[in-house]
Amino acid sequence: MTTVRDASLALLRAHGITTIFGNPGSTELPMFRDFPDDFRYVLGLQESVAVAMADGHAQATGRAALVNLHSAAGVGHGLGNVFTAFRNRTPLVLVAGQQARSLLVGEPFLYAERPTEFPEPYVKYSREPARAEDVPATLARAIHVATTPPCGPVLVSVPVDDWDRPAVPVPPHHVAGTVAGDPAALAGVADQLAAAGTPAFVVGGEVDRDDAFDDVVALAERHAARVYVAPMSPRCGFPERHRLFGGFLPAAHAGIRAALDAHDLVLVLGSPVFPFHTEGTGPGGGAGDTAVPEGTALVQLTEDPSHAAWTPVGTSIVTGLRHGVRALLAGPPPPDRPLPAPRPAVARAAADGDVITEELLLQTLADLRPADSVVVEEAPATRGPMHDHLPFDRPASFYTCASGGLGHGLPAAVGVALARRERVVALVGDGSAMYGIQALWSAARLGVPLTVVVVHNDRYRALDQFAEHFGITKTVGHAIPGLDFVALGAGQGVPGVRVERPGELEPALAEALRASGPVVLDVLVRC
Repeated sequence: MTTVRDASLALLRAHGITTIFGNPGSTELPMFRDFPDDFRYVLGLQESVAVAMADGHAQATGRAALVNLHSAAGVGHGLGNVFTAFRNRTPLVLVAGQQARSLLVGEPFLYAERPTEFPEPYVKYSREPARAEDVPATLARAIHVATTPPCGPVLVSVPVDDWDRPAVPVPPHHVAGTVAGDPAALAGVADQLAAAGTPAFVVGGEVDRDDAFDDVVALAERHAARVYVAPMSPRCGFPERHRLFGGFLPAAHAGIRAALDAHDLVLVLGSPVFPFHTEGTGPGGGAGDTAVPEGTALVQLTEDPSHAAWTPVGTSIVTGLRHGVRALLAGPPPPDRPLPAPRPAVARAAADGDVITEELLLQTLADLRPADSVVVEEAPATRGPMHDHLPFDRPASFYTCASGGLGHGLPAAVGVALARRERVVALVGDGSAMYGIQALWSAARLGVPLTVVVVHNDRYRALDQFAEHFGITKTVGHAIPGLDFVALGAGQGVPGVRVERPGELEPALAEALRASGPVVLDVLVRC
C-alpha cells in the first residue's frame, strides 16, 4: 500500500527537495516514520531559525526548500521569517502539523484553529486538504505555486493521522519558464531608451534572482547609463566598483529625487517604485509621491504584477528580468553619449586611536575576505559604512533581509553555507544576532564554513539613528550591555574570539576566515 507519506516523499524527491528544515512537534512525527536515507533533516532550535535557514538555502540553490513546522504555536514562532521570505520572494514550502481529524470536531490540545488563515497575507497559497488522500496533490500544487514567479512561501496543513492513510502517487509534473513581457511594449521602451539623453537605471533584487546580472551590466554599458541600487534591495544587482555605479538610493523622497534629478529617463529593473521608510517633507513626499523628478520619464520592468499595479506614474511592464533586459539589448543602438563622471572615491578607513570603528571593521573585512566569499548581512546601523567600504561585484555574492524584520541574517547565513562551497560571512549586529542565536548550534552540528562577524556596539543603534528623524534625544530600551558572543558561541559548540583593539582585528579576522568550520568574531566597535 502507498501511504500519504510515501507519495509525498516521492513527490519531494522528484522535485529535488531532499533537505527538510524544521523543529518537530508531536503532530509532525508520523511524517518521518521510516525516514529515508537519501533525505536530510536540518534541525533548528526554534521555528523562526528553521524558516530563515531554509530561506538562505533556497536563495543560494535557486530551488524551493521545505520547512516542517509544529501546529499553531510553531507556525506562530516562524511567522516573522515567513514575512521576510515573502518580501525576499523566496520559494518556501511550509508543511505544518495539525491534530488528528477525528479530534477536530472539538478543540483538542495543540489544535490549529483556522490554520490556513493564520499565515496570511504572507503566503501565496494556504490549504488544509479536505481528505487525507489529497495531501500529495495539494503538496504538488503548493510547490508549483511557491516556485512560479514572483516566488514566495506557501503552507500546507496536514492532520497528524493523514500520513499513514492510503494515497495514490502523484505523477511527475514540472512547471517551467518565466513571464515574457509584451514584445511591442518592450520594443517601445527600447526606442525610448535609445532616444534618452541621460538615462539612469535603478536595480533591485529581481536582477540577481532572475540571473540577469550580466545582461544588466551589458545594457548599462551600451547606454552609458548611471546605475543606482533601489532602496532596501536585498541582493547585489550591479558591480559596485564599476565606473557606471552611482550608489545606493535612500528610502526617502528627497534623497531619491536629488539622485535622479539629472536624468531624463529612469529605468527601474526588478524593484518597487519605491519602498520608502520615512514620510517626505515639503511639496510632495506624501501619498502617491514616487519621488520621480518632474519631467523625468519612468519605466519599470518587474516580474511582480502587484508592484506594477501600485506604481502610479510612467510605464510598467510585467516580465521576467532576464527576458526583458535581453529584449532591450536587441533594441536600436543609442547615440554616442559621454560616460557619467566616476563616483567620488571613498577614502580608505584606517585605525584612529585605540578603538575599532565600523568603517575600519568593514574595510578590513573587504581587504581580507576571499574573492569568492558570500556575505549575508543583518546589521542595519552598519549598512552605510558597508556601502562605502565593503563593495560587491558578483551575482549571488550578497544577501540581506528585504522585510526589515530582525532574526533572519544569522540563520539564513547557515542555510547559505549549507548550500554553497564558498566561505560565508554573516555580518550581524549584536541586537540582530540575539533574535536567532540558536542558529550557532545548527552551524556547529553541520560544520558549515561560516564566519560570524558580530558588530558589537551594546545597543540597538539603528533605533538611535532613527530616533533622530523624530527629534528624540532621550531613547528608551535601546541599550543591550553585557552580551558575550564568544561565550554564547562556545555554549553551542562554536569557537570564538573577542576583538577590542584595532591591532587585534586583522589577525583575528584572517584566522576566522581560514577556519574550516563555523567561528564567531565578537568585534567591539565604537561609533
